[in-house]
Amino acid sequence: EVQLQASGGGFVQAGGSLRLSCSASGLPETGYSIGWFRQAPGKEQESVSCMSIPDGTTYYGDFVKSRFTVASDNTKSAVDLQMTDLKPEDAAVYWCAGPCTVIGGTIWPPHDGLGARGRGTQVTVSS
Repeated sequence: EVQLQASGGGFVQAGGSLRLSCSASGLPETGYSIGWFRQAPGKEQESVSCMSIPDGTTYYGDFVKSRFTVASDNTKSAVDLQMTDLKPEDAAVYWCAGPCTVIGGTIWPPHDGLGARGRGTQVTVSS
């Protein structure tokens, strides 16, 4: 059973950086995909990224615009989301989930009740 756990959220001033980490266990040897997602109060859920493990192919949401970078560690057991030049509109609860799917450039989370989802971590950005 795949289990995911997100960590690393916190408070940062606009223009600052944060790194979130998604620790994974139970990944199938055939490969998996882990995505980062976020949701701010009163707003729709947004897909931040989707990375295929172990090949590392990564897709990003359109709003990322090179400010965010996803990387996995050598053991492929963690997927980090490095966020730079953070803006107040980036404030949200972030979580990792899988498997994510990319169709026509659009990142989709796993269907409700399927796949794995880590507990969210809060990112707060002050202006």
